[in-house]
Amino acid sequence: MTRKQIVILAIALAIAAGAGLSAWAMFLRPITVQVARVDHDVPVQVFGLGTVEARVTSKVGFKVSGVLIDVRADVGDHIAKGVVLAQLDDREQRARVARAEAAGEQTRANLQKALASVAKAKANYANAKNINTRRQTLLQSHNTSVEQADISKAAEEATQADVDLAESEVTVARAGISDAKAQGQQEAATLDFHTLTSPYDAMVIARQKELGAALAAGEPVFTLIDPKQVWVLAYIDESKAGEIQIGEPAEIVLRSRPSQRFKGRVARIEPESDRVNEERRVEVTFDQLPDNFHLGEQAEVYITTMQLTEALLLPEAAIVGLGKSQGTVWTVEDGHLQQRKVTLGHRLLDGRHEITGGAPDKAMVISQLGSGFRVGRAAQVAVGPSP
Repeated sequence: MTRKQIVILAIALAIAAGAGLSAWAMFLRPITVQVARVDHDVPVQVFGLGTVEARVTSKVGFKVSGVLIDVRADVGDHIAKGVVLAQLDDREQRARVARAEAAGEQTRANLQKALASVAKAKANYANAKNINTRRQTLLQSHNTSVEQADISKAAEEATQADVDLAESEVTVARAGISDAKAQGQQEAATLDFHTLTSPYDAMVIARQKELGAALAAGEPVFTLIDPKQVWVLAYIDESKAGEIQIGEPAEIVLRSRPSQRFKGRVARIEPESDRVNEERRVEVTFDQLPDNFHLGEQAEVYITTMQLTEALLLPEAAIVGLGKSQGTVWTVEDGHLQQRKVTLGHRLLDGRHEITGGAPDKAMVISQLGSGFRVGRAAQVAVGPSP
């Protein structure tokens, strides 16, 4: 064999050895894989975006028209219930109240006058009755004329009519007092309407009018909220919203405080969904309202719908042919790779799926796919936590 032939043979043997080594590394050498571990106390959460809103919002103004002469609150102020917020010019109304009070005094004087008239009429009636009684007795004994007896009888009847008239005037006077009292109460109430007070412990979030403004009745001057009743109005995808129940715990992350998670609970699930975005409106209250909150601020909501005592969780990238509640996974069984169709349960917000069935009891489910996978190939599990 020539030198050239020996060189060619050596090269061919080297190539064959390399190809054999590569084939062994690719098909025969045990492959190292990562497998999923069973997790414990896993929260299943639903995510939604929303904004901070006030549960109670009130636009408050005066019930009467007038000119604004005093404003005592501004945006951001916390106002206790009953505290004065603003005042209208009430000079004209005060005059009406004084007039109503004078009218009340007059009706009370009229009553006293009517009562005195009753007393006088009753006295006249008693006198006329006595005279008539005596003359009727004298007539029977023929000691007076019939004409005199008739005159005394007519006088008694006239004084009786005077008593009835005086008593009716008392009734009218008393009715006048009631009317004057009602009129006075109405004018006093209208005077009170010139003062605007807070209907509850509130926070001012808007001030619509300033000093000197001429206001119509009912025109808003302030917008108030109840600072103790602030929640997040969150929008949840309808495909996930069915798992949510009132009272379930939640976590709230405000856009201005991304590193903080505020505890909360589901307070209300609105019966009407957003027809365009196919989202359900869910209100989540704060367990403890943060200081210096801002209405309208964007917030993330994480609602815990259940807690898995233990679960085998697999990343979505490790599931082949992922479909509705099922997919195919790679497993390590007796030291060799296998493929199994499994059923899937809950999907977590981090993209992992719960494996609920289909994998043999002693099988280890691979959590990270790689090259060179084939059924039956030898495999060994990597030491360390699953990614």
